[in-house]
Amino acid sequence: MLRKRKQRSIDDPILHENHKRPVTRRDFIAQGFMAGTGTILGPSIFGMFANPRAAEAALSPDLQALRNSCGIAVQGAGKVPFICIDLAGGANIAGSNVLVGQQGGQMDFLNTGGYAKLGLPGDVVPSVADPVTGATDFINTDLGIAFHSDSAFLRGILDKASPAALANTNGAVIPARSENDTGNNPHNPMYGIHKAGADGELLTLIGSRNSESGGNSMAPADMIDVGVRPTKVDRTSDVTGLVDTGKLVGLLDQSDAVAVMEAVQRISDDKLDRVNTAVNRDDLIKELVRCGYVKAADLTDRYGDPSTLNPELDAEILGPGGIFSRAEFDNDGEFRKTSAVMKMVVNGFSGAGTITMGGYDYHGGMRREGEVKDFRAGRCMGACLEYAHRMQVPLMLYVFSDGSVSANSTIDDSVEGRGKFEWQSDNQSTAAAFFLVYNPGGRAQLFSGDSLDPEMHRQIGWFRPDGSVETSSSPAANNVNLLVQTVVLNYLALHGEQNRFTDVFPNHGLGSVSLRDQLTAFNPIVNGVIGG
Repeated sequence: MLRKRKQRSIDDPILHENHKRPVTRRDFIAQGFMAGTGTILGPSIFGMFANPRAAEAALSPDLQALRNSCGIAVQGAGKVPFICIDLAGGANIAGSNVLVGQQGGQMDFLNTGGYAKLGLPGDVVPSVADPVTGATDFINTDLGIAFHSDSAFLRGILDKASPAALANTNGAVIPARSENDTGNNPHNPMYGIHKAGADGELLTLIGSRNSESGGNSMAPADMIDVGVRPTKVDRTSDVTGLVDTGKLVGLLDQSDAVAVMEAVQRISDDKLDRVNTAVNRDDLIKELVRCGYVKAADLTDRYGDPSTLNPELDAEILGPGGIFSRAEFDNDGEFRKTSAVMKMVVNGFSGAGTITMGGYDYHGGMRREGEVKDFRAGRCMGACLEYAHRMQVPLMLYVFSDGSVSANSTIDDSVEGRGKFEWQSDNQSTAAAFFLVYNPGGRAQLFSGDSLDPEMHRQIGWFRPDGSVETSSSPAANNVNLLVQTVVLNYLALHGEQNRFTDVFPNHGLGSVSLRDQLTAFNPIVNGVIGG
């Protein structure tokens, strides 16, 4: 007798007979027992208020010079905002979502068995014509990078990102093995992105997990900087609670509150000039006191309006013309989390952020489970790209997962299964990561600084014909630490700063300049770098 399998909802936990019971927080997130998280990486205390997207706040002229001397910069790091999406549990990325190929690039197709391993039956592999139209392959290049035309990631991105946003987006894929079901994968690149120069405006680091990396996967140990350790953010209250302008705002309107604080600063400054603290470092102490008052005034001036940080008050994010409807926002925690993180990062309040999404250990069940979860992840990716487009700010969006899966020969013919092979088991050999770059100044162009065909830079490394990562194809292919270094190298390259890589990471493992050029996907963004 055939046993009918119970269909789970998108947020139901996943139980695997061949897996141990979940014990750690990472186990619970990967199998969907606990919600994923969103994290933000911001600046150190001395990088406070460095917002490259904000106009100079209107403090009184006599305080402008003091504001600058106190480190309250009106121009920030000028780096591209960075968001990474951490799919906890071992999601499929290669083949059924982002196309991967052999040494010749994405279009150097695998064999039929290789695509079957990556979840695609023979009648929908990218090398054959679409039987419905008879005219096109199962390939979509709306985002520059090639996706399978029925990719759930792609369908989600297209659901949220406008054609104008897609037209200015490009991407690259990195075939790279990753250990299955372990928190020991040092996947998270945020500290490296910070070392490369990314910074934000707010004093404190904000995030959603109290972990060293702020996400599901670890950060490379040699990149960790405890001074910028992320803290929790995965909902509106976490964001709006980052800044407390005190009770003065509310009793007075915002401009009057700023004027009061400015007056307090002037009175304090006058008194300080008349006293001697009898301490050897008298000038330093006076400067700290002065800066404390002027920073308080500046804080109120910038954030006294509650809509500044609140994603729910941002009409581009939520509402009739927003990216998310009220129902979507209220009914799905992943959308609320994505809204909070992209609001903070794209607007320059933080330099980099992680969105962790749980439940991606989706093998051993019907294909529909993976498709539904991948579609939701794609909608979050599309939302980030669309918000960057609406704000006219560049964005690097990086997607990774701890491990991957392989398929069996059973077809899921349900509507959401879409006639694809079911995911059978964990398989680290099928793993990959990818990144998308949105540039308001025009689609980023593939790297042209070496003798390779530019299209060869769209796939960094390659797969074997049988659907496994060729571990010798790049430094990143068999070493997650070097995968992170490759991502940071590409972040620097967006700014034309790949020559700084050896200064930022003197003990790197990416070899010579010529090899690093081969690992670089794009030329510098033209008219897209903030402040450029």
